[in-house]
Amino acid sequence: MTMIALTVNGRAVNASAEPRTHLADFLRDSLNLTGTHLGCEHGVCGACTLLLDDMPARSCITYAVACDGARVTTIEGLDDDEITAELRAAFRREHALQCGYCTPGMLISARDLVLRLPDSDERSVRVGLSGNLCRCTGYVGIVRAVRSVIDERRRRGIQPVPGGGHSALGPVGSGSGSTSNAATVPIAAAGLPREDGGAIVIPDFAPEKVFKDHFTVGCPPNAVFDMFGDVARVAACLPGTSLTGVPTRERAEGLIRVKLGPISASFRGAARIERDPQNLSGRIVGTGSDQRSRSSTQGEIRYQLIPIEQGAATRVELSIGYSLRGMLAQIAREGLIRDLASRLTADFARNLERQLSGTGPDGSVEGPRDLDGFSLLIYLLRTRVRRAIRRVLGR
Repeated sequence: MTMIALTVNGRAVNASAEPRTHLADFLRDSLNLTGTHLGCEHGVCGACTLLLDDMPARSCITYAVACDGARVTTIEGLDDDEITAELRAAFRREHALQCGYCTPGMLISARDLVLRLPDSDERSVRVGLSGNLCRCTGYVGIVRAVRSVIDERRRRGIQPVPGGGHSALGPVGSGSGSTSNAATVPIAAAGLPREDGGAIVIPDFAPEKVFKDHFTVGCPPNAVFDMFGDVARVAACLPGTSLTGVPTRERAEGLIRVKLGPISASFRGAARIERDPQNLSGRIVGTGSDQRSRSSTQGEIRYQLIPIEQGAATRVELSIGYSLRGMLAQIAREGLIRDLASRLTADFARNLERQLSGTGPDGSVEGPRDLDGFSLLIYLLRTRVRRAIRRVLGR
């Protein structure tokens, strides 16, 4: 389950939802807002239409967790809305409904047309309503009702709102930020928040998911700690990572590329680096966003270096925490994230060993490569098979 926070009909709602729960099901089953009707459940009939950040959206094909931080308005939330009240009166007057099943979604789509169309051109109204199906009326009364409301409002001098108030490019709801964690700073769809000087803001946050990992390196802890202070060398050990600016010992900006089959993402962001030489430990806090998938993430890595083999080698204990928002959050299960992090840790440990031992040319490692989905799949299958065998053998 995932905790989400959104505003529904002007009321703040904090609730948990399965990642694959549609917004329509969430509203009907969890909040008892049954005015949002379900018809085709494929985004075709328009019965489930509601307002997401004040724009019409199909709630049957919108995941509830993707609406974290959004404003949701259902037909129940439009009881006192002026345009909707005028439309309801016009629908009654023009006999624009029979069974009424399509009417909530039809009213919301019609409201958008009344808001933004400059005049009551019949073709424009019919095109605008083409995504809402009615099996009863034949549409004549509906079109008449919508046109009459547009005409009346324009006669009263009420001007149309260009774009219906949609001022940002991108899908409906794409401008929503996360509010489910008060310590999380929302990441805008168009990019990351920046300071006055242009530097990316790196906020502290409470991770939604945390897990542990570790690896060993055949070098003393002090050598490993010194290496961790060289941001450029550390970045060279991470597959798919490249720096986009000159790093300092406290901060770096860069890009991480991930490709899993047909899904590719490039997370551009920044990291803040904290080090404790006394305890040979440190903390890295990062934030990033991918424009293509409109996904954002925040991550935290805490590490502790522990001497082993009489100080000749080092065990690196890791605590990895993260929060993920947007499209990738809908498909990235916790188990997949763990397996991906384990693979990255293994690759990083291998490259780190090469850097420290100087076994590569000039002590270097291969340049950054994108995270390859096929090799990751092979790794995951191999890992799952090993786990299954251990369970069968009772070890």
